Amino acid sequence: MMRSLFPAHVKKRLAPAGLAPQVRQILAHYHIETVCQNARCPNQSECFARGTATFMILGNICTRTCRFCAVRKGLPLPVNPNEPKALAEAARHLGLCHVVITSVTRDDLMLGGAPHFARCILALRRLHPSCTIEVLTPDFQGSVEALLTIVQAHPDVFNHNVETVPRLYPQIRPEAQYQRSLNLLRTVKELEPTIFTKSGIMVGLGETPDEVFAVLDDLRAHDCDFVTIGQYLAPSNAHHPVHRFAPPDEFTEYARYARQRGFRHVASGVFVRSSYHAEDALKDLVKNKLD
Repeated sequence: MMRSLFPAHVKKRLAPAGLAPQVRQILAHYHIETVCQNARCPNQSECFARGTATFMILGNICTRTCRFCAVRKGLPLPVNPNEPKALAEAARHLGLCHVVITSVTRDDLMLGGAPHFARCILALRRLHPSCTIEVLTPDFQGSVEALLTIVQAHPDVFNHNVETVPRLYPQIRPEAQYQRSLNLLRTVKELEPTIFTKSGIMVGLGETPDEVFAVLDDLRAHDCDFVTIGQYLAPSNAHHPVHRFAPPDEFTEYARYARQRGFRHVASGVFVRSSYHAEDALKDLVKNKLD
């Protein structure tokens, strides 16, 4: 879809360069992948300019075929054993107060690569102990052992996105299961109640508002603390098309409903993404928990 066809509220100006050159230089120096670049995030210039980035581990090739995602699909390369230390050094060099780690899905690895997530968390604790840590994980095919491996490393936030409504899973996330993703969030909370849980959904894929409300109900029923709701923007014409652009007041209504349902923090808007302003979200979560 051509950018000129986007409604005005979906057009975003490029941010001034700010710290972006330094961020790119540090990422290149430590050979760190980011979801910002690989998923063609519309917030990349803004976040890089502020000196932040979301790290992507376990390579840059995904074993799944989700139709919304720009990350490459195919046969992944072997895992880099030096990645945890390099990631921690990059985070320290960037001066990040809150580090977000995500990954491609690696169904080819034992426990889906969960031990590597844990090694990255532990490396950050050793080399950059002042930061808080958020992980955005795949579903690990429902493995409780994989979840326990990560939970025992104790990230501050455990994020797993449901992405869309259950009716659209066969078209959008064919290898995923909606209930499995919900169960994952509940299991994390059962394993370690002090870890905040988080999830996100995109709108504009063909869902109805009532289906979005139902997903919010399901997430709260599975003890999810924080939810993000953003507009789907197709990375290319080869990806699932944008069905509609939700107007700003619809995002406001989703946020109002989510707060009524009891989420500790809600981020809802066109350009909201899982890790967008994640540090501010965690601060809000902590404040609300203490209140």
